[in-house]
Amino acid sequence: MNNQLKSYAIIALMSSGVTLGAYSLFNLGNSSGFSDAPSAFTTSVSNPNVPGNPGEFTYAAEKTTPAVVHIKTKMEVRQRQQSSSPFDDFFGFGDPFGGGGRRQQQQPQEASGSGVIISADGYIVTNNHVVAEASEVTVILNDKREYKAKVISTDPSSDLAVIQIKETNLPFLTFGDSDALRVGEWVLAVGNPFNLESTVTAGIVSAKGRQNIIDRDSPDVNPLESFIQTDAAVNPGNSGGALVNLKGELIGINTAIYSRTGQFAGYSFAVPVSIVKKVSGDLIKYGNVQRGFLGVQISEVNAKLADEKDLKTSAGVYVGGFSENSAAKDAGIKINDVIVKIDGVETKSSSKLMEIVSRKRPGEAIQVTVNRDGATKEFKVTLKNKDGNTEIVKGDNSTESAKSEFLGAKFASLTPAEMKKFGVSSGVKIAEVLPDGRLEMYGLAKGSVITKINDRAINSPKEAVEALESRKGRIKLEGVDVDGSRFIYVL
Repeated sequence: MNNQLKSYAIIALMSSGVTLGAYSLFNLGNSSGFSDAPSAFTTSVSNPNVPGNPGEFTYAAEKTTPAVVHIKTKMEVRQRQQSSSPFDDFFGFGDPFGGGGRRQQQQPQEASGSGVIISADGYIVTNNHVVAEASEVTVILNDKREYKAKVISTDPSSDLAVIQIKETNLPFLTFGDSDALRVGEWVLAVGNPFNLESTVTAGIVSAKGRQNIIDRDSPDVNPLESFIQTDAAVNPGNSGGALVNLKGELIGINTAIYSRTGQFAGYSFAVPVSIVKKVSGDLIKYGNVQRGFLGVQISEVNAKLADEKDLKTSAGVYVGGFSENSAAKDAGIKINDVIVKIDGVETKSSSKLMEIVSRKRPGEAIQVTVNRDGATKEFKVTLKNKDGNTEIVKGDNSTESAKSEFLGAKFASLTPAEMKKFGVSSGVKIAEVLPDGRLEMYGLAKGSVITKINDRAINSPKEAVEALESRKGRIKLEGVDVDGSRFIYVL
């Protein structure tokens, strides 16, 4: 895609931000990370012999709509009231000496999107941008039943998230095979555009493996893009909804549209189910995504590169360098090799290579076929994690929390990702602001971080409560607000 297309590709279409919010796992009792309830991970399509007659969409529509949900979110956006205190601008949000600085008011905003039920016990996959920054997530089923949902975990790199509602015997979609999807094949997009529930649109697969669609400026996000492009109509509110084939199998999660106006303009993009299955499974089981890395610097081979490097092939992915502790280098792959297959699947594009590798976890082995000076060579590569080893690392889903009656708040541990996001090495996050408490009065929001109490670095919720309970006189709080601004309060 060119830069012009990239500039008009819009994540469809919520204004939620990228806070990673709730990472705690829910109901993960067995070794696989799932309950005993039927799910897309254990169930195949119920009627695999449904004929894919052109223009015959009723079976897929009837099978899909009960398993696609409407997601409504609330986000707290604060408005500041000006004050004459000279300390306001210096310290950020208020006079540290209690002199009546700005008070920040909670102003809830609402937004909506879609999601797909993938297990009978209520696991739902959606887009990260649908639930990121949400203080409250509500799920409305096709039969109008309404539930509060818990965010299990999120993955900004693939723009996917998993949430769960407390219910059983729910209808769910089965996973299809996005690898077998063909350009020109009929597909349906099912979601809730413009709050119009259970809307079905039809189109064809226009292209596969699209990349460079979404601008992501965050250094913490390594975008994984290998989109299915379709001409099925997708609009604001379709985000997180289902893209299905005529058998009613899930083949993608609708994520982005190409538009100059914010409305559908002919093309939409979906995360392929090959990625959805891996990411959602990891989020449920581990709390984060276990990504295996080849440890190579790559670029697609074209005529110019083939001529410059005197390559003996005109298609594949060129190896231009290695990262530290590279799995590929350890296996014997060299600079100027051209990767032409992984596990027997042709890799004519960088997006295809990354998609295949993204399905693997650290410690898993893949068969890499390279063209080296015209000769074909095979290498068995054991993938590593981003730290250069093969360990599976669970997300920091610490449930450690503590309640402060003095401040009227609940504290929770910070994850490593949150520490990096806020640029802190210690602290606790405000998990809940209780009504009529001091924090509510001062306008500190859920998700803010307290780093110091009375100039003492705080490393756990327990330490925060102990520091507050042993207080004598004024309490000085230092930290970072949800918008990244630093604050100091003296209570």
